[in-house]
Amino acid sequence: MATPEFRGTLLAEPAMRCIPEGYFLMGCDAGRDDEKPAHRVWVDSFELAAFQTTNAEYSRFLQHASHPPPALWNDDDFSDPAQPVVAVSWFDAVAYCQWLSRGSGKHYRLPTEAEWERAARGGVEGEAFPWGNCSPEEIPEYASRWKSGPEPVGLYAPNAYGLYNLGDNVHEWCADWYDAAYYAVSAERNPQGPPASSRRASRGGSWRHHIKVTRTAARSSIPPELKYADYGFRVAAGG
Repeated sequence: MATPEFRGTLLAEPAMRCIPEGYFLMGCDAGRDDEKPAHRVWVDSFELAAFQTTNAEYSRFLQHASHPPPALWNDDDFSDPAQPVVAVSWFDAVAYCQWLSRGSGKHYRLPTEAEWERAARGGVEGEAFPWGNCSPEEIPEYASRWKSGPEPVGLYAPNAYGLYNLGDNVHEWCADWYDAAYYAVSAERNPQGPPASSRRASRGGSWRHHIKVTRTAARSSIPPELKYADYGFRVAAGG
């Protein structure tokens, strides 16, 4: 089992992985309508957390920022320190990034959709999932995982960029507003999403879904104030 790496005790700065700059094919012409058209996008180099933000990390934020805890904070199914924090709104995730930035002097933030997909693909074009094209049911121990909540982060192998749990465990908030038709007008370089909407974008799979793992190109979204038991986040920096 991989263990999240922390630097310092107060801030619990996460282990970050460098994602190189470059073009990649974003979206999927064989996917849902909001994944079309597949289009070539350039993303500047940035850093992304190796792990989804855990309860252990988020607890320091709650303690030192006097931020209210999530509704499921003391629920046995969601309170393992190594599990990803859940039931956080988009605003909670942004507040955590701002707190981490103030204390560290480093600019932490949520990733854009383009950054998330670039990182999840691991430098490989055209594959459906972060690990390749095999179906979710073929991944190790699929039938016995995610019974009553997300699993502790980092239990299984990372992708080529050293990132864990991409496509599974919890949906991850992104920085962008969501628009189902955005790809038709997306900027080629470092797209930031539409200027406004009623929903924020998210990526990755969910322990609550019938199919627990989500394709790399698949998009999701909810209003930013909502707090669901399968919504968490991971932080980005730089870019």
